[in-house]
Amino acid sequence: MNIISGTEIEISISEQKLYLIENDSIVEEYVISTSAFGEGSKEGSFKTPLGKHAVKKLIGDQVPYGGRLIGRIFNGEIYPIHDEEKIIVKDDVVQSRVIWLEGLELGKNKGTGVDSFQRYIYIHGTPEEWRLGSKASKGCIRMSNLDVINLFSKISLGTAVNITL
Repeated sequence: MNIISGTEIEISISEQKLYLIENDSIVEEYVISTSAFGEGSKEGSFKTPLGKHAVKKLIGDQVPYGGRLIGRIFNGEIYPIHDEEKIIVKDDVVQSRVIWLEGLELGKNKGTGVDSFQRYIYIHGTPEEWRLGSKASKGCIRMSNLDVINLFSKISLGTAVNITL
């Protein structure tokens, strides 16, 4: 995977923030939610992997706001978004866009038993927008639906993504 220079994403788990960086300057800052299970790369751990990644696939450019993707496919369902209702959704619903990450560090987030791509680690929209800013996912990086649509429009395949504590 060729890394696209000039545009990159930095994800800070301690801050629960995602930063879009262009030419070494932060141009966008988003509140996110990483894993409720902590950080790590082990398959089946539901943890958010650390380290260097790249955008491997961009899915959903025509999906409407709030559209639910199951198995990365939009079937027409618009899932309700909960911003202040404090409703906990049992499923880890993926909405609006999928930014699918590929790990770049062999043995850390790439390869057998730790592979971010094979673990389906995404940046995606969530119906639990009220939980953004705290750890609540099952490994992925959740964003508000408007924010993930915005981010999706500003990146491309190969965009570098670095996930740090």
